[in-house]
This record gives sequence, structure tokens and C-alpha cells, in this order.
Amino acid sequence: MKLSNRTSCALAVAASLASVPAVAQEPEKAAKGLERIEVTARKTVESLQEVPVAVTSIGAMELAEKGISVLTEVQQFSPNTTLQTSRGTNSTLTAFIRGVGQQDPLWGYEPGVGIYIDDVYMARPQGAVLDLLDVQRIEVLRGPQGTLYGKNTVGGAVKYVTKEMSGGTEFNAEATVGSFSQRDIKLTGQIPLIEDKLFLGFGYGDLNRDGFGTFLVAPNGEDKENYNKDIKAARVTLEFHPSDDWFMRLNWDKTTDDSNAKGGYRLVPSLLTDAPIPDNKYDSYTSLPTWNKVELEGISLMVNWDVNDDLSLKYIGASRKSDSPTNIDFDNTGINLFDVPAVYDDENTSHELQANYQGEGFSLVGGLYAYDSESCGVFDAILGGLGVTLETAGCNNSEAYAAYAQSSIDISEKLSLTVGARYTKEEKEASVYYGFLPGVAYPNSDWVEGYTRAPGTGVPMSLGVDSDGDGVLDAPKTASWNRFTPRIGVEYQMDRDTMFYASYSQGFKSGTFNPRASANEEAADPEVADSVEFGMKKDWNQQWRTNVTLFWLNHKDRQYIVVEPDPNDPTILGQNLGNAAKSKVKGLEAEMTYVATDNLSFDLALGYMDAELEQDESIGTPLVGLSNTPDYTISLAAKYALDTDFGPVVFNGGYYYRDDYLLFEDNAILKQDGYGMVNLSVSWESVEGNWYAGLHAKNLTDEEYMVGGYSFVGGINPDGSYLPGFGGDTTLAAYYGDPRTISLTVGYRF
Repeated sequence: MKLSNRTSCALAVAASLASVPAVAQEPEKAAKGLERIEVTARKTVESLQEVPVAVTSIGAMELAEKGISVLTEVQQFSPNTTLQTSRGTNSTLTAFIRGVGQQDPLWGYEPGVGIYIDDVYMARPQGAVLDLLDVQRIEVLRGPQGTLYGKNTVGGAVKYVTKEMSGGTEFNAEATVGSFSQRDIKLTGQIPLIEDKLFLGFGYGDLNRDGFGTFLVAPNGEDKENYNKDIKAARVTLEFHPSDDWFMRLNWDKTTDDSNAKGGYRLVPSLLTDAPIPDNKYDSYTSLPTWNKVELEGISLMVNWDVNDDLSLKYIGASRKSDSPTNIDFDNTGINLFDVPAVYDDENTSHELQANYQGEGFSLVGGLYAYDSESCGVFDAILGGLGVTLETAGCNNSEAYAAYAQSSIDISEKLSLTVGARYTKEEKEASVYYGFLPGVAYPNSDWVEGYTRAPGTGVPMSLGVDSDGDGVLDAPKTASWNRFTPRIGVEYQMDRDTMFYASYSQGFKSGTFNPRASANEEAADPEVADSVEFGMKKDWNQQWRTNVTLFWLNHKDRQYIVVEPDPNDPTILGQNLGNAAKSKVKGLEAEMTYVATDNLSFDLALGYMDAELEQDESIGTPLVGLSNTPDYTISLAAKYALDTDFGPVVFNGGYYYRDDYLLFEDNAILKQDGYGMVNLSVSWESVEGNWYAGLHAKNLTDEEYMVGGYSFVGGINPDGSYLPGFGGDTTLAAYYGDPRTISLTVGYRF
């Protein structure tokens, strides 16, 4: 099921507080050795070693022991995966898997990696940087997932899975203090209203941290903390078990994120004002207010009926809304060369009916799905040097309907066949308003003290239709697409501990209208990805596990701005969003676990990609490579468990290496060199199990690595210096991942 979302903690409490207080549960183990890991990658519970899909699963215990507190940290454990905080805010997610994703977070542009929380899809990247509070596991599915998960999973999917409430009254209180005055409080609990039948769950999170840096220049009275954190979230969950065959869950959640807007680090000094390169990578300059706000509220209902031992039916429905006014200073100076105050506004509803059948020698998962969303926004590009504001506003609305089915059929005791398909019908309706306003304009009155936006202020419609024939655009433009996305695979279970598989799958990213359209252009068609995989999953004994995948992915009809002749006058060139490139990625993923003793274990995750990019001559800005697609990713971890008289103590150490990568596909200037990070953790639990604590040190070598940026330079001189670009300045700015941090968490539960 799918929904839009916009908040950094958003469904962190929205989903996680639905479950029992934070108790890390021990996964089921084989006889003293490798764990049996269960996943729901194919929308039914299966052993990881029996699922013919490249999946990384991180359980609640591992998350707690390693102090993994936010979704972006999960990228360290999944090969060929990028999950990073984007530019401008603390909550926007940049997600790529196997070279497929989406860099631009503006409404109208669809993601390439799906983020799901208990089968609920987060449609927008704003707010997808989730704080992980209380989860059962995180699953990363690599490769197109178009059959079971639908549109916008061309690269893969990330699933956030919670657990049901059970038992008696429970309460958990947890506090964390750490670097940069981190101070977090998390309260969760459950109360059985009717024994073993009706449970009330509740949760509250208050997450705070000072900034990693400072706004060296900002308007008078503005908070100068940069990269700070200020989130409050609440949730109430009602779970009902009327019988052994029925389960219902009703959720309500609300989140408010008051973290400041995030300022970029100038990589070159300004030519027009006093803005030299700061000493600290987390320092910045701004002429905008530093406030930023994200508000999200939603309700969802899940009903599951086990009709009999073989058949279960599930309904999932959700309704959500979010509002996010923000300030983005593109030039990162104390003058308004290129300032962008903006508002994002989303509402959506979704419904899914799912059936799961386990027969004699075959299984079937199928369902019907409906989604309706309205995604709108406005941004004002204040061009102080020109004395005008370029305003862009509009909506990009979607209605989608789908039917899907996937079956696994046993051909023999060892050989099985997987066949699946999904049919999606989607209609999009879009309007864009584009034009110049005199002087400085903001989206709303009181954006800054003393500013009033006059009634009727606006710009003309640039994308739409003329519904009454008067020559003026006055109604939204529409486009529709149908898509059939198949999957077929064969699996060979050579013995109890060895499986080989081969598969072909397809996914697509929705067609869309250009949300920045300055002319009345047509929609771009969907992007399509075809993937072939060969894999092996093997437990060599009770100590050694290897899961290896080889893949070839062909991603075509990629959406970029193109320059094309006017169909009515070929001497006039115009820019529009079109399908102008394709990429091919081949690679390898290997995940290995070695249990050396009952106390000591090692994990290795290796990713390799070889990417090619082809582009049409019509493309507006030539492409230089795939963004956020390093050739190599390597993760090496060790864990040692020690039993003591005062309770178990677990030591974790990890090293993560990420090869060099481009931040943007059309810009070779902003390129991050390869870097490695070291993380260390020690966790403890009392003998009684009610007290627990964890000490976590992350990025111990204090690596500085870029995760986003802006480039508005006019070129490069022979001596390596930059020419002035947009606005007459050399604007080249970067945003960085978290520096070295150390935190201590202490919790009590009963």
C-alpha cells in the first residue's frame, strides 16, 4: 500500500511505536550457530535462505547493539545501496540501489527506490530519513520489485517492519545523551484493555541535538544552529484480536519537526560578498530565515483474516497529510543572490486487499490496489541581483489502480518455478504556474517579519489546458499510462542448505509532468528497468553462510531535461522533460557470515558495480556518469558476546568503505572520493532484563564526506579556478554526512 510522507521522524513513531516497547528479540537459531532469519520480501513470512531475492535483513537486536538510530545508517550493511540525507533539510532522503534512484526531490519527480513501513509506501523523499525507534527488522530488497510492490521500485525497496503487541502491561523509558548536546527521550508502552484481545499502545519521542555547525551570517534574531535536530512525535495504536483467526490494527500518529533548515558549505569564496570558505564543513551563511517546519498526521487500518490453514486475507488502508514550509539558500551567502523559500503540501489515501494462499506444492500471493494523491507546492527563487523573484507553483496529482499475482510452483522436490505479474493503470493531472514577480516575494504573508503577500499575487499558468477556448490556460493537464510488469524465476534447492536461483524481473518509475515547466510541454513517459539475476544461498555448515548474486540491469527511458525543436517551428528550440538516456549496470553482491565460536562472529558485505550510460543528443546538459553509484562498497563487522555476573555484554566493531561517486549525473565537479568509516559499540543488559545500556561511537576517524550539493559556476579556468555562474557569483556548495559522534543510551522496561 502506498502513501506520501514528509518528516524525519514521521513514521519512526508512526510505525515503530505501534509495537511493544523496545525489547530486542533473539532471532531463532539453528543448533548453536547461524541464525534462521525470517523476512517478508515476497509478502509472506519465509526464511531468508529460501527467498530467491537479493535481501539484506537487519533485526531489532542488531539495530540496538550497533546503535543504528536512523534509516541512512542501514546503507552500511547492504551492498550497492545508497541511503543518505539530501541537501537543504535534515529529513529528505536520497535513495539509490544498483545505480537507480532519484536525485531531485521536487514534487512531480518520482523516487526510484520504494520505502515501506508495514506495507505502507512513502511516496515522497521528504521525511523519509526515519529515526528508528522500535522495529522488528529492516529489509533491503535489491533489484526491480515491480510485481509485488508496484511502481517506483525500479532500483529496489526498503521495508520497515514492526511486530504485534501481546502479553500484559509493558512500559519502556529510554534516554540518550551524546555529542553536540544530544538529548533524546523515548517512551513507549502497551496496556491490555481486554486480556489477550484488545491492546492500547502509545508512544512519545522527543529527539534533540545542537547543530554540527553554525550559520556564520544570518538575519538578526535567527537561530544560528546548522545541522541541528528538534523532533517531537506521538502515536496511539489500538490492536484487536477478536479470535485466533482475526487481527486488526488501528494507528494514529502526528509528528512535528522543527529542525532548522540546513545550510551548505561553500567550496569556493564568493566574488560578490564577504563569504570566504568556512573552516568547518558544517558552517554556512544565509540571508533567509533559518526556521524549517514539517508537520505530518495520518491514520491507517490493517485487518487480517486467516480464513483457514491455507488462505489469509488482508486489508490495508491509510489516509495522510503533510505540510512543510522550508528555506533553502542556494548561494549560501549573506545576500539574496539565489534564495528559495518553499512550501510542500501532500494529501493521499490508499487501499490494498491482499490474499495469501499456501497450497500443496505451490503458493500464491495476489491483490488489488488503489492510490489517490495530491502533491502540491510553491517555491520563490529570489534573485536579488536582478531585483525579481521567479515563482514556480503547481500540483502533480495521481490516481493509480493495480492488480497483481505471484505464484511459486514446485516442479519436483528440488526444482520450483516462480511466475508473477502486475498490471498498473495510472492517470496524472498536473498544473504549473511560472513567471516573475517584482522585488522579493515569499509564498505566504509573515514569512519574514513585516512581509505581506497581497491578495491575488501570482504568476500565469504555464502548463495546463485551455478548457473554454479563450486562449488562456485555465485547467490541469492530464496523461495516463498502463504498465504490465512481469517476473519469472527458477529455483533449485540442491540440498537443505543450498539454493541456486535465476530470475528476470521488471519495474517502472511513473511518467510525470515537469514541475518546473516554463512552457506547456507534454508529460515524460515512465522509466523501465529490466533485470536478470543469478544467485546462490548456502549454509556450508552451522558456522559459515554465503549469499552471492550476479546481476545485469538495463534501465531505459530515463527522464531528463531535453532541448528539442518546436513542432510548429523547427527554428525555435525549447526545453522540456523527456526520456533521453539509458544505463546498464552489471555487478556482484556477496554477504557472508562466519560464526567462529558461540561468542565471536564476523560479517562481510561486498558490492561491485560496472555502469555504462548512454544519452540522446537532445539532452539539455550532457551527462557524465551515474550519481550515487560507487564501484565498490565494503562492510566488515565483528561481534563478541561476553556473559558476566551482572548481565550479558556485547561488543561490536565495524568498518565501512565506499568508493568514489558523483553527486550529480550532469556535473563532474561535485565528486566524493572514496572514504572509510569505523564504528564501535558496547551494549549491556541486566540479568533481570529490565535495565539496558549502550555506548556507541560512530565515524571514529571523523571522515568528511559529501552527500549533497549545488553547483552554479560558469566553468573552469585553465588554472583550475571557477568562472562566475548564475547570479554572477561562483556558487559551489556541499552538504556533509554526520561527523564523529559518541552517545550513551540508558533504558528501563517492565
